[in-house]
Amino acid sequence: MKILVINAGSSSLKYQLIDMADESVIAKGVCERIGMAESCVSFKTPDGKKVEYQATMRNHTEAFEEVKKALTEGEYKVIDDISEITAVGHRVVQGGAVLCESTLINDEVIKTIESLSDLAPLHNPANIEGINASIKLFGKNVPQVAVFDNAFHSTMPPEAYIFPVPYEYYEKYQIRRYGFHGTSHRFVSARCAEVMGKNIEDLKIVTCHLGNGSSITAVKYGKVIDTTMGLTPLDGEIMGTRCGAIDPSVVLYIMEKEGLTVKEMDTLLNKKSGVLGVSGVSSDDRDVKDAAAKGNERCQLARGIQMYEIKKYIGAFTAAMDGLDAIVFTGGIGENAEDMRAKICKELTYLGIDIDEAYNATLVKGKEGEISTEKSKVKVFVLPTDEELLIARDTRDIVNAL
Repeated sequence: MKILVINAGSSSLKYQLIDMADESVIAKGVCERIGMAESCVSFKTPDGKKVEYQATMRNHTEAFEEVKKALTEGEYKVIDDISEITAVGHRVVQGGAVLCESTLINDEVIKTIESLSDLAPLHNPANIEGINASIKLFGKNVPQVAVFDNAFHSTMPPEAYIFPVPYEYYEKYQIRRYGFHGTSHRFVSARCAEVMGKNIEDLKIVTCHLGNGSSITAVKYGKVIDTTMGLTPLDGEIMGTRCGAIDPSVVLYIMEKEGLTVKEMDTLLNKKSGVLGVSGVSSDDRDVKDAAAKGNERCQLARGIQMYEIKKYIGAFTAAMDGLDAIVFTGGIGENAEDMRAKICKELTYLGIDIDEAYNATLVKGKEGEISTEKSKVKVFVLPTDEELLIARDTRDIVNAL
C-alpha cells in the first residue's frame, strides 16, 4: 500500500509518498509560491539529490498536477501511474470539538472543516483547497483521510480548555483551548513509551515540540490533559515570531499607544514578536545562537526567555499530572539545540534529573537517544518527530477498516 501525505498551505503544498510495507519514504517534495509569478517545485531523488524547477501553478489543482509529474514522469519518477497510490492523507489544522479523530473525508466532513475556518483562517481554507484538488486529481474512488492537528488534545478536561471569559463566548463561538502540533505530540509520546519498553497508559510524559512554532504538552496515561497552545497557535511559550502567552492588557496598551488596528496587532503578535522581536536579529535559533555566542545581549535574552519558559511549563505540567516519568525533546530546536536541552535539564534537579552532557551534545540532525543517566529519576529523550508517518498510519488504518 502506497499512501500520499499532503500538507497544504495557503501558497504551498508539501507531499510525501510512503510505502506502508516498510514505512519507507519513496518521495518527498514541496510546491511553493502557488498563485504567484515565480512558483517553484522542489523534491529529493531516491539517491538524495535535490531537484528544483520553476512551474506555473495558479492554484492547488495545478500544484497537484506538478506533484503527479514529479512522481510519475522523467528520470526521477518513483511510480508509473498515480493508480499505484491507494489513498491520500491530509493534515488539517482545526477540527474543533467536532472532529476529534482522524476521519474519512466526505462532503459532510468538508463542510465541517469549512465551518471551522474562523478558528484557523490561515490554515483550514488552504487545507480544503488541498483536499478538493486531490479529489479532482484522483477521483472519488480513492479514499481521502483528514488527520487533525488538534485531535490528540481533545481529551483535555474542561478546567484545562475553558478560558475564564464569560461562558457565553464558549457557547456562541467555541472559544476554548484547542492545542496544536497534536500529530507530533502523539507520535513522540508513543515512541517514548516504545523505547522505554512500557505501556503508555502507565506513563506521565511531557513532550516538548520546539521549533519556529513551539508547544509543550502533558500526556498522562496516553491522554492529553493540558497543552500550551490555545484557541490559536499564538498561545504558550515564546516562539520564532509569536509572542506566546502575555498579559492581555499589553495588547490593548500597545494598540492604544500606537493606534493599531486589530489586523495590525495580529501581525505584530504573530509575525514580529517572539525571538525575532526580542533579539532584533532573527527568528532562526541558529542565527540567534551564533549572535548570542558573540556577545549580543538581546540574543542571549531571547534564548534565556525560551529556556526559562520551557522549564516553567515542564514544572507546571509535572504538577498537573502529579508526577513525571519522561521528558521528550523534538522539533527543529528540540532535536538540534543541545545547549538549550542541557541548560533546561540542569535546572530541573528538584525532579531528580541527571543527564549525560557529552552524549547529549552528539544528538543532533535527526539522531534519537536518551540523554538521561541511569541515576536520573526522570528519563529524558531526544526523539525526532515524524508527523507524515503518523498521518500515513492513520490513513492506512481507516482504509483497511472500510
